[in-house]
Amino acid sequence: MARQSISFTVPNDEWLKTQVDNQEYSSKSELVNDLIRQARSQQIEIDWIKTKLEKAEDSGFSKDSKEQILAQSKSILND
Repeated sequence: MARQSISFTVPNDEWLKTQVDNQEYSSKSELVNDLIRQARSQQIEIDWIKTKLEKAEDSGFSKDSKEQILAQSKSILND
């Protein structure tokens, strides 16, 4: 595993410490890795939605705006 040295703002460091103290995570490293995994997963979903929106817009199939389609997609995902 690659080692990195990073700095946190005081509020962020305190939040990380709290999560570890509450035994949500065993270490700050575990927590930061989990946050990165979550962000990567969200980015994959965002990229998928963008691709679908662009394809739909380019096809002329829908007269809805990207914002309308995104709102509809979010609604479906949250059901």
